[in-house]
Amino acid sequence: MQKNVIVTGAAKGIGRAVAVAFAKEGCNILLNYRTSVPEELIKEIEGCGVRCVAVKCDVSDFAQAEELVKKAVEEFKTIDVLVNNAGITRDTLLMRMSEEDFDAVIATNLKGTFNMIKHTSKYMLKQRSGSIVNMSSVVGVIGNVGQANYAASKAGVIGLTKSTARELASRGITCNAIAPGFIGTSMTDVLSDKVKDSIMGNIPLKRFGEAEEVAELAVFLANAKYITGQVVNIDGGMAM
Repeated sequence: MQKNVIVTGAAKGIGRAVAVAFAKEGCNILLNYRTSVPEELIKEIEGCGVRCVAVKCDVSDFAQAEELVKKAVEEFKTIDVLVNNAGITRDTLLMRMSEEDFDAVIATNLKGTFNMIKHTSKYMLKQRSGSIVNMSSVVGVIGNVGQANYAASKAGVIGLTKSTARELASRGITCNAIAPGFIGTSMTDVLSDKVKDSIMGNIPLKRFGEAEEVAELAVFLANAKYITGQVVNIDGGMAM
């Protein structure tokens, strides 16, 4: 594959799996994180024989996102793939949700995705090539109790994906979204067995997905030249 890839929110969970999957394909990785990044992750990526540049950045900040993209160009000269994975949750029922909790989730999950597309697409347009993969969620497709802010942000990512795909297609740039269901990460590890059993009852395949399975899909979409503007559910059948 031998491409240059930006992965946001790549320090753990799905983002980490995505970064490693692209590294195994021979891609250089600009690994974005917000607070800290494990040194062993950088070593794992570099162990694939590729370069790994770790950059701390809050993608919800327009100027910081611009500097992140400039760093990628400075290090790698081109940006072939952008994976917008950075995201946060502030779950609570709508009647209890504060304005701050709503704004914070929209800022990172939706505006952060816009910021990265805005700054990266400039270079992809000049190259007349590139692939953008946005991380939405099954919650953005079907909604969920206690996640009005998260669902709104992820539904927004779907609209942003489709509009971006239409705008950039003439330059050979694809843009697709992945909508994961319940994936086994640190976010789901904290759930009680009772809650997990309840969730499992709504999953036809009767298991949580794995971060590596989402990563495989991201790599596939980055390589797919004739797929654009699509939302691919990877949710064990939840939203069928």
